Amino acid sequence: MILVINTSGNGIDLVLGDKSSHVDAEKQAIGLPTAVMNFMEQNNVKMSDLTAVGVVVGPGSFTGIRMGIAYAKGLGIGLNIPVIPVNLFELYLYENPDAFVAIDSGRGDFFAASKLHEPCTMTIDEIETEQMKCPMTVGHKPYNLMHAKNIVEDKIKNKKIEPVIPMYLRPSYAEK
Repeated sequence: MILVINTSGNGIDLVLGDKSSHVDAEKQAIGLPTAVMNFMEQNNVKMSDLTAVGVVVGPGSFTGIRMGIAYAKGLGIGLNIPVIPVNLFELYLYENPDAFVAIDSGRGDFFAASKLHEPCTMTIDEIETEQMKCPMTVGHKPYNLMHAKNIVEDKIKNKKIEPVIPMYLRPSYAEK
């Protein structure tokens, strides 16, 4: 069974099989272990039942991403199972592979990607021009985290296991 962890935004989102959970957590680092254990207990799943951990690596909250990755890697090492990265662009493009993804970064620009564009940041003016190269634009509506399980399964099946590193598309405030 695959556990998916997402701490890239507000709160904690989890997927396990065909079940999902959202936990509002002001301090994700404190709430994540408890949220995972509670979610697994509610679904009658033991840690030993896990075959892989998927973790959202970004883009999103700098601290949330690092904390989610650290927890996922800890589970993977402790259980001797693979930890597979999933980024938000993969989630959006899963249902609409030809779409242009534009996610408001909350800092006056957008995280963007498509088949034609490597993940990057763009201004609204750049978005208006570049999105016209694709048949539709997504990112303004919620993505379906349930697809992460399928993405993880596909990566394992096709032996496309990448290093689990944060997807940062710009420097942090500290780096500036």
